[in-house]
Amino acid sequence: MIRVKRNSGHVVGDKVVIKEEVLTRLERSSELSRMDARGGRHIVGANLDVLCIVVSCEPLPPPGFIDRAIVSARAAHLRPVLIVNKSDLPCSADYLAAIESVYKKSLKIFTMSAEHGTGLEPLVTFFSEGHRGVFVGPTGVGKSSILNALLPKINLTTGEISETKKRGRNTTTVSTLHLLSDGGELIDSPGFNDFGLVDISAEQLSTYFPGFEEAGRQACRFRDCKHREEPECRVIELVDQGGIDTARYTIYLQMLTEVEALQIEPDYRERRHRRKKT
Repeated sequence: MIRVKRNSGHVVGDKVVIKEEVLTRLERSSELSRMDARGGRHIVGANLDVLCIVVSCEPLPPPGFIDRAIVSARAAHLRPVLIVNKSDLPCSADYLAAIESVYKKSLKIFTMSAEHGTGLEPLVTFFSEGHRGVFVGPTGVGKSSILNALLPKINLTTGEISETKKRGRNTTTVSTLHLLSDGGELIDSPGFNDFGLVDISAEQLSTYFPGFEEAGRQACRFRDCKHREEPECRVIELVDQGGIDTARYTIYLQMLTEVEALQIEPDYRERRHRRKKT
């Protein structure tokens, strides 16, 4: 057995060569990163082709979490998919309808109840095509429960939802990679609420933001259109015509402001964190 130090630079999903107890990491085909509320950068996983964003109606994901995860995945050349867990809860039907109204045209959505073992087959079939993905989502949405349902023998620890805060208790402390019996690989990661954008340009955001696919930057007058105030912008036209919801456009503009600030102000992350604390 080769022991790997925590600060060695290796992350879950890395491919390595071991020779005479020396570990050599091979070049990564992909790398997905996120930024936490303190401005720290974290590599979620390496050599992936799919990002599984797990959500539920209880607890709800933080505002903007899904959009940030989708943009980050697309910028890293991964395919984002949504997994709506806890379909057995009374609040799930309305929540799923809201999710589908926003994201159905943008990406694949799986609906399931890990607790009752229903709705798992489409996900199993999807991964049997040879995908390697990682579960991300807030604590308590049931990432480990889904893996337990897919692979009962691994018996991952799961936690209950706090009745006062309506948040889950983090039972997964390290990321682990699992081979699925019908093919494919899945990484279970600790829950987190911050999916800050890392090395995302304004141009990438305007291209990858979910809901803007039909407009496409090629439909705008300018190839580098940011969809803010440029003339003959197709996105702005769709907002005015009701083709893109105003609330969705507002979220995009907020993310655009953040991305631009991160590009020109290196200390923006720290100041943003201080504002959150006050």
